[in-house]
Parts: sequence; structure tokens; C-alpha cells
Amino acid sequence: MATDASPKFQQRDLLPVPQPPDYHPAVTVNPAHDGLHFWQFMVAGSIAGTVEHMAMFPVDTIKTQMQALGTCPLRSASIRTALNGILKSAGIVGLYRGIGAMGLGAGPAHAVYFSVYESCKKRFSGGNPNNSAAHAISGVFATTASDAVFTPMDTVKQRLQLSESPYKGVLDCVKRVLKEEGFKAFYASYKTTVLMNAPYTAVHFTTYEAAKLGLSGVSSENASDERLIVHATAGAAAGASAALVTTPLDVVKTQLQCQGICGCDRFKSGSIGDVFRIIVKKDGYRGLMRGWMPRMLFHAPAAAICWSTYEAAKVFFQEHNTVSSSVT
Repeated sequence: MATDASPKFQQRDLLPVPQPPDYHPAVTVNPAHDGLHFWQFMVAGSIAGTVEHMAMFPVDTIKTQMQALGTCPLRSASIRTALNGILKSAGIVGLYRGIGAMGLGAGPAHAVYFSVYESCKKRFSGGNPNNSAAHAISGVFATTASDAVFTPMDTVKQRLQLSESPYKGVLDCVKRVLKEEGFKAFYASYKTTVLMNAPYTAVHFTTYEAAKLGLSGVSSENASDERLIVHATAGAAAGASAALVTTPLDVVKTQLQCQGICGCDRFKSGSIGDVFRIIVKKDGYRGLMRGWMPRMLFHAPAAAICWSTYEAAKVFFQEHNTVSSSVT
């Protein structure tokens, strides 16, 4: 006799309920590329930028004084003369004047810088991580946004870095500039800064991504120490090459930010062409390359430090996200 299990003989409360295999609740936050969220790119960039600029600040001070022409006490383009002049007038402390302004500006500016770069790179690369055009365009967007954040504090920093600077500190400089020159003085060099940093970042990011790709082919992807060397070497090459190419515009930027201070020339207009012509008239074409050596000495190790720190922070967040997702 066939056994027919009728529904009336079954206990419905004991029937098994089918479940989908390996069910996990959906994560509500969408991660960006590289497995990181937008805020994690911001934090990583902020840390990298702060470490980079703080570590290399003395070299930046020498570069600023070499580029600030006029009747300033320091007129020589010699690194040794610049360094001796700073040490004689203010001692070791003179190399760090304005570091407070750098500390206030570098973190937020680099948070914007790297987060915008990563977002644009994801959007423009079309899924191709080796798209050099996407890297260059993303770098231009990144610097335009970050310069809007950093330019005011950069102006304060450079005025404090001048030999015999009339300002007592960051707050005093901000108050006096607002009172004597108005808010627009903080952005007098913004156009020049963007015009300088656009080609700088285009060369920088393109060189970095290309160098990283080339060096990664001869290093183990699983060796963290070798990955660190790759990022540092690629960063140094990118920083040095981009710094050399854009030195003339950096000289113009320094002139605009420091005009009228410590005997430096004041310009009737903020025209980049006018500043170029005045520099060439006073110091020849070599004047446009003032400070190129300390600029390269700054940007090569600074970029190495920055990219190494940034990539290390990214790895930390990637591991954190992996652990969090596995727990979930």
C-alpha cells in the first residue's frame, strides 16, 4: 500500500524553511575603487600630505627665499648663501617659520587632492588602470580643487618664510593681510598656482603611474617592503621631473604671494605676463629658474614620502575593510 503523506498529517510548524546559501546582509555603503571608501582616500591623503610637507619644510624655506627677488636682504641664487643667511639671521628656528600655516593647510588640501584624484581616475579611466590620459586629467582636476583650499595658507606660509618677515606668526599675518590688503590678497597667486600645478600634476601623476607600473614588473607584489620601494622610487621620479618643468611658474607664484613684503617688488597688476617680463628684465631668463635645485631637492623626497605614506594608508584601510566584511 502506497504511503501518501497528506498535508493534514504533517505538522506545519516543523516544516523546514528553505534559506539561501551563504546569506549575508547587504552592505549599505558602496566602496570606491581599490576597495576603499571616499572618506578613506581623504584620510590617507591628509596624512600623506602633512607628513610630506612637515618633513621637507626647511628645504621649502630656502627655495622661497631664493625666489623672492627685489631689495630683500637675500639676493643670491646660491643654496649655501640662502642657508647661511637664514641661520645667521634667525638660527635653526628660521628654517621652520611658517610651519604652523603649513600644518593647517596641508592636511585639508591633500585630503581634497587625493580624493578628487581617485574619484576622477575611476571615472575617466574606463576600466583601464594604465590610462595615462586619465591620470593626467584627474591630476588637473585634483590640483584645481586642492589649490582653492591651500592657497591662502600657502600665502601666509611664504610671507612668514621671508628673511626679516614683519609678521609675528600665523594669526598676526592673517589679521594684518586682511586689514591692509583685503581678502583677495590671499588668492593673488591662485590663477598662477593653478596654471603651475595643472602641468605639474599632469606630469607628476603620469610619471608616477608609469614608473610604478614599470617597477612593479620587477618586484614581488606580495613583498610589502618591495612595494614600498616601488612607490617611493616612482614618487621621487615624478616629483623631480614635474618640479623642474614648472619652476618658472613657481617663481612667479612666489613673487605674487610675497609682493610688498620685506622689500619685495609690488606689482601693479596680477598679470602673469607682467611678472614674467619684470623678472626677465631684472635678472634675465635665469631668474625664471631661481630655486630650481632646492625645488627638485624638495619635491623628489617629498613625493617619495607622500606616495609611500599614502599607499601604506590605503593598504591599512583595505585590510580593515577586508576584516570588517569577513566579520559581517
